[in-house]
Amino acid sequence: MKAMILAAGRGERMRPLTDHTPKPLLKVAGRALIEHTISQLVAGGYTDIVINHAHLGQQIVDYLGDGQRYGASIQYSPEGELGLETAGGIINALPLLGQGVFLVVNADIATDFAYAQLHKLKLDLAHLVLIDNPTHHPQGDFGLDNLGQVGMHLSERLTFSGIGLYHTNLFKGLESGSRKLGVLLRGAIESGRVSGQYFPGFWMDIGTPERLQALAALSWTSNK
Repeated sequence: MKAMILAAGRGERMRPLTDHTPKPLLKVAGRALIEHTISQLVAGGYTDIVINHAHLGQQIVDYLGDGQRYGASIQYSPEGELGLETAGGIINALPLLGQGVFLVVNADIATDFAYAQLHKLKLDLAHLVLIDNPTHHPQGDFGLDNLGQVGMHLSERLTFSGIGLYHTNLFKGLESGSRKLGVLLRGAIESGRVSGQYFPGFWMDIGTPERLQALAALSWTSNK
C-alpha cells in the first residue's frame, strides 16, 4: 500500500517561521517534522510515499530527495504556489497513488500511532483514526459508534487525527481543482460508508510556533 503525506499547506499560523521555510521542514529533535513522519511510515511498512507540495515546495524536494536515505521511494506531486486544499491535492496525486486503498497522513502532526496496524484493514470509502478532542478543537469532528462506524450526529464527538485510509472510489468522477477533504468525508459518512477507530495515544497538531515549542519541550522523537 502506498502512503501520501500532505505537505502543501501555507502554514499561516506558523508565521514568521514559515515565511522562508515550508512548515514540514521545521525541526524538532534535530529533524524536520516530515522526516519523523517518513521514518514512522517506513517502520510501519510504507516505503512507497507520495508527497504533495506548494508553498516553497522545491525546498522539500531538495531536502528529501528520492527518499533512499530513509529506506523509502518518494515521488512528488507539485501544486503550484497556492495549493489545491486537501482533497484537491489527493486528486492531483491519484496518478501516482494508483487504484485501490492508500494511506494519507498530515505532515504537521506528531504521534506515536503504529501505522503497520492499518495494512490489512478492510474499508468501504474511508477509514479514519480519531482522537480525544485537543484544547484548541474542543467541539470535535465526528462520532464513532460501537460498531466502528463514523457518524455525524452521535452525541460524543472525537477529532480527526489527520491519519486516514481512502479508497480511490471516494474521489471517483471528481475533476482536479481546489477541494476540501472534509466536504467529501461528510457526504460519505452520511451514506454510512466511513469506518473509524479510536486512538488514545500521543498526538499533537503542530500548527503554531507555541505548539512546536511545546513538542520540543517534551523531548519527543519518532525514534522512540
